Amino acid sequence: MSSDTLAKVPAAPDIPERADPLRIVPQRRYGQWTAAVVVLALLGLAVNSVLRNRAFQWDVVADYFTSDSVLRGLWLTLWLTAVVMVLGFALGTLLAAFRLSANPVLRSVSWGYVWLFRSIPILVQLLLWFNIGALYPELFGVRTVNLLGPVEVAIVGLTLHEAAYAAEVVRGGILAVDRGQIEAAQALGLSRWRRWRRIVLPQAMRSIVPPAGNMLIGTLKGTSIVSVIAVSDLLFSVQLVYHRTYQVIPLLMVATLWYTIVTSVLGVGQYYVEKHYARGSERAR
Repeated sequence: MSSDTLAKVPAAPDIPERADPLRIVPQRRYGQWTAAVVVLALLGLAVNSVLRNRAFQWDVVADYFTSDSVLRGLWLTLWLTAVVMVLGFALGTLLAAFRLSANPVLRSVSWGYVWLFRSIPILVQLLLWFNIGALYPELFGVRTVNLLGPVEVAIVGLTLHEAAYAAEVVRGGILAVDRGQIEAAQALGLSRWRRWRRIVLPQAMRSIVPPAGNMLIGTLKGTSIVSVIAVSDLLFSVQLVYHRTYQVIPLLMVATLWYTIVTSVLGVGQYYVEKHYARGSERAR
């Protein structure tokens, strides 16, 4: 091969050196860690203040925490909550059916009920029912003075109040079901009852359970308002004690701890009920 031919042969390209692998550097979140430390420090100070503050009188709290009067008040609170929720959702479901009806009279009655009872504060409603004898001394030939005791007044007032909110919860859950699925069930020839039982209700419960659980917890705490009409619930029971002993703070802490325990248990139950009805959906993953 001549020197001219060798001169025409291109030189071999330079092979680049192998690059070092990329090193992943974790993002430094100094702000988040600083905020976490500050929050934990403040939380520790708050807990230390509560535990070391002698004004709470934790020994008195321990003495009255499981006393007979407190447990009787707790039982009445739980019983009243259960009764009001059952009756309230029964009436609320009926009102929701009226609201979804094609009958304009039923729709108007349901809308008017919800509007009225959501507009009047629950305390005002209880006081009105407690003094119903002053408004209507006689109804249908029956004297209303002293007809309803404090517990009955609490049941009536709280139930009518809860039904207005339950109606909207149930109606919203039913409207959340895709209309196409109902039409498909109709095309398959399913009866109205089977459509509601197998198609509408299981899907509606996904939207009904979360607000219904919040309503249950809210009703439990809201029953404390019946103490103004001398119903011996949990709050009224501790009030009777501290009016006698003047140990206001520790008795209020007894009520606070019991409300916290019961609402925590209800919150756990709500979680599992939501998980049950969310099976097969993205929320269950």
